[in-house]
Amino acid sequence: MQLGPSRTTWRRYVALGDSFTEGLADADPQRPGEYRGWADRLAEHLAAAADGDVEYANLAIRGRLLAQVLDEQVPVALAAGPDLVSLVAGGNDLLRPGADPDRLAADLEDAVVRFRAAGADVLLATGVDPRQTPILRRTRGRVAVFNASLWSIAARHGAVVLDQWGARWVQDWRMWDSDRIHLTAEGHRRTALAAATALGLLVDDDWHTPLPPQPRRALRAALAEEAAWVRGFVAPWIGRRLRGRSSGDGRAAKRPVPLALPRG
Repeated sequence: MQLGPSRTTWRRYVALGDSFTEGLADADPQRPGEYRGWADRLAEHLAAAADGDVEYANLAIRGRLLAQVLDEQVPVALAAGPDLVSLVAGGNDLLRPGADPDRLAADLEDAVVRFRAAGADVLLATGVDPRQTPILRRTRGRVAVFNASLWSIAARHGAVVLDQWGARWVQDWRMWDSDRIHLTAEGHRRTALAAATALGLLVDDDWHTPLPPQPRRALRAALAEEAAWVRGFVAPWIGRRLRGRSSGDGRAAKRPVPLALPRG
């Protein structure tokens, strides 16, 4: 039985993960070259619902595998003494052939246990159903197994799950950047609202509303977009894997310590 969060207001929120939580491709207008993202937006909802200061840290770094998140970010987050953490990782692992979703889930569960023992509420998120994406749809079975385990982990330890697999609005291509991996600003906005709703906050629920219908793509345009995607994303991704490199090499967390958010 999933117990859900132990409270509906929080004082210190720490976000852990990879590029999804770092906020790619939601450009931050206040910080040129940096990203905002759903976790930043969720923190703002938390601050709006609180009657005092809310502190927020974001330790996520693009390209991180689950083991890196657990080894590098979990100890830092525990030391910060949060009462809420979001732990969303494993997606980069599942893209790789031979990934073991059962092993990944077991490792993630250990971290959930540590956070719950420390008194923090935990927000998890399922992966998005990749059925509409060529090449990525090959990972669908692994993602589904991992997602099922997340729900079981949440039930065992009283965590909260943001259900992206079952979200129909997220299947709209207009919610996704050209790389088909990262959400647009609108996608991040809706994800933050969905996360706030999962946590029990009373916020706007317009994230359910579908976008207006769009014209069907011409076949030639669709083929050109597929070719551009392979050249612009798939080929560079494979190249980094072959060289043992990551898009996050040399990068640091954008918000490494909890800082108070502006009120209002």
